[in-house]
Order: sequence, then structure tokens, then C-alpha cells
Amino acid sequence: MKRNLRLFTLIVVLVILATGCTAPPAAPDTSELEAQVADLQAQLEAASDDEAMAELEAQIADLQTQLDAAEEAAAAAAEAAAAEEAAPEPVTLTMAIWDQETTPYWQVLADAYQAQNPNVTIELLDTASAEYIDKVNVMLSGGDETDIITIKDIPQYSGLLERGQIVPLTSLIADAGIDTSVYSGAVEELTYEGEVYALPFRSDIWILYYNKDVFDAAGLDYPANDITWDEFDQLAREVTSGSGADKIYGAHFHTWRSCVQLGTVQDGLNTVISDDYSFMKPMYDMVIGMQQDGIIMDYGELRAGSIHYRGVFENGQIAMLPMGSWLIGTLIDAKATGEMDFEWGIGQYPHPDGVEAGTTAGTLTSLAINSNSKNKEAAWDFIQFYTGIEGAKVLAGTGNLPAIRTPEVLDVFASVEGMPEGTKEALQTTTVRLELPMDPNVSVVEQILNEEHELIMTGSVSVDQGIEEMTTRINEALSE
Repeated sequence: MKRNLRLFTLIVVLVILATGCTAPPAAPDTSELEAQVADLQAQLEAASDDEAMAELEAQIADLQTQLDAAEEAAAAAAEAAAAEEAAPEPVTLTMAIWDQETTPYWQVLADAYQAQNPNVTIELLDTASAEYIDKVNVMLSGGDETDIITIKDIPQYSGLLERGQIVPLTSLIADAGIDTSVYSGAVEELTYEGEVYALPFRSDIWILYYNKDVFDAAGLDYPANDITWDEFDQLAREVTSGSGADKIYGAHFHTWRSCVQLGTVQDGLNTVISDDYSFMKPMYDMVIGMQQDGIIMDYGELRAGSIHYRGVFENGQIAMLPMGSWLIGTLIDAKATGEMDFEWGIGQYPHPDGVEAGTTAGTLTSLAINSNSKNKEAAWDFIQFYTGIEGAKVLAGTGNLPAIRTPEVLDVFASVEGMPEGTKEALQTTTVRLELPMDPNVSVVEQILNEEHELIMTGSVSVDQGIEEMTTRINEALSE
């Protein structure tokens, strides 16, 4: 019997060795051994001689050992077969991005996904930021099969979906049970004719930066998170001090038209695509009044001197600065290197009367699936990770603001070294309005708005005249 056991074990080992490098071993047939054991047990029950019974028991024990080994081998074979069947097929996903060398989060997020999905390889296709949109347009027009397209802005998004180059995601979002409310209205802003074609993963929002030292010296409280534009105007006037080279301006509006016009669309009743721009008058009246009273720097001087908002804030020349969240990392670095020697803070973006605090404007960076992709299912799984809570935490850990700003995500962001006190509360949003809405004519409209904005801010035309020209010119352009 021992010889039989050794022979059986050798056979099992040889089978495993011979097949281990290819397919899982087939489960050994145990029916013959089971029959032998049953036969010997029947003989044992009928035996009356002690010596015969002992011999039968020994044979049964040997056969049982063989049977146990066979069953273990069968279980191992079944487990190996199940593992091979469950193992996902290797897949390589290609993703169009820009400025990889200076934007570490591209690789960090790809690595985080690959760690959870070892069968997937993410290949990042890098392009210089200034050339990115044009290059993607050329690629896709030529039938390129890059799986995942990163979308920089709304004009690019509009062009891609109108040309049918990206996949509708609405049904996939519903099937996955994704709660789009965590994006603070961003998904609604990306909806076009009832369909969503991309999900956002990064969203820079407009917030309020302030110089704590200036407020401390003036004996004034820091700006509250819930502050209206009228209250902002009044506070800026109170904190303005000095003259000449020693003057500290209460606030600062950079030369971009968005610095003024974003405050006019926070209520959600209007967008910068309109047939009547009279809704912009109150905001322009406020900013022009602040400029005339010396509360903010003169627009013409800012343009002529190419004066950057970062410089005047870091130099301690201004008390408050409405600006995008992209400036946070820059100021953290400036404080760490000693380029900025005062304490600073951030708060929620000011809002019009009657609009809920935490309502702001922003830009979205989103992901879409190329219509020509051969790996749409795998691409969708990647996008769910990248744009979901897990991806948001990874992105927040790099010091970049995700599109999802739940408390747990903001905890990660606020824990980055150098973040000012109150970061989590300042970045909590209720609604985010897009700087530029979904519209095929958005580029033409933006050009006209830029031109009229400059004329108003330089005093070349009055606020009323500039707004009238905006309305006339844009209506003419949209009717062509």
C-alpha cells in the first residue's frame, strides 16, 4: 500500500509540474479510491478475526491518505482554474494630457489606478499646453484611437461633442449609480441637449485671498465666508490706507474681464451668452466706483505696466484679492521660500445679495471617452476612479483642488503643508457656475466681451455705453 501511495503522489506531482507553466492541472479522479475504501470498510464490518481486522484498517488508512491527497489536489486544481478564469485580460489605456513634466498629478493618479488594477497599463500622451487643443483636434479628425481625452475648457468640450468625437456618458452614469450632486452643479453645466459627455476631475474655483497682517494693523476682522459684494466694497474702503509707494489698496481686480463679470452670473439667472447685458451694470458700477475712489489700482496702469496680481499680493500692496484657487499652491511656495513675509488667509468668493454663500464660478478639467476607442469599457472604469471620491483624494493630496469637494476630500487638501487656516471651510461650495457656458458661439462672444470690458475699465466709454455695445454686437454676431 505504501508503494501505491508513493506512486500516486509521484504521478500527481509530475502532472502539476508538467502543466504548471501552462494551464491549471485537471482534478484527479477519486471515484476508484472511494470505491476501494467502501469495499474494505464492508469487509471490516464482516470480519471477526483481530489480525484480519487490523490489516483491513491499515489498508483503509493508506487508501484514505491517498484519497485525502487526491481531494486536496482536486481543490487546488479547481482554485487555479477559477483564478485563471477570473483574472482580467491585460489592457493598455492611452490618455491625452499636457505638460506632464510640470504637472505631477497626471502620473500620480495613473499610478494610483494601476495599483488597484494591475492588469491595466496607463500610457500618458503628453503635449505642450499651448498646442494641446489643436493637436487633439487634428488627432481625432484623423481617426486616432486614443482612449481617454482630457478636456481643458468648455470651448474644446463644445467642439468635441458637436463633431461626435466623444461618447455620451449619461446612461453609464445612471447604470453606475453615480451621485452627480457631489460635483456641486458642474455636471449640470456639462449637460448638452440632455446628455453628459464628460465628467470633471479638477475644478479651480474663485475664492477670496486676504492679507491678515493688513487687517490686524487696521484692527478689522478678517473677511467672513458669507460676504456680499456690497459688504466686500465697504470692507475694502475701510482697510485702504496710506498714499504713494506706501499705499495699501483695499482690494484688487486683475485685468481679466472675468474678474468683474463672474460676479454677474452667480445667481444662475444669466450667463455671458445673452441678448441683454444690463444685468452686468451693478457690478461694473461698483468696480468703476472703487477705481475712481482709489480703492483698487487703475486698470490702465495695470495694463500698461503688465502688473501681475501675484506680485501685488505677495508684496503686501493689497488687502483682498478675488482670484482662482490655482493661486493657493503658488502662495504656499512663496511663503515657504520667504518671497512673501506676511500671514494670509482665504475665504469664500463674495456673492450678490440673495445668492447663497458658497456660490462661486469656476473652470472644469474633465475626462471623456474617444468615440474611436477600442477599450471603452476599461476607459469608463478608469474615468470612474479618476473623477470619483478615490481619485479626488489622490488629487487633493498633490495640492490640487478636485471637482469633488466633500468634507473628506477637503480634509486631505487642507492637510497639505502650508495650507492657511480655514481652507476647508473656504473651499466648501454650494454651486459652481462655469466661467463660460456650453454654447457653440462662446468664442465669438468672449472676444466681444473682452473688447468692451477694456473700453469700460479704461474709461473710454461709460458703463452704460459699454453694456449697450456688448448687447448690440453680440446680438449681431449670434444672428449671422
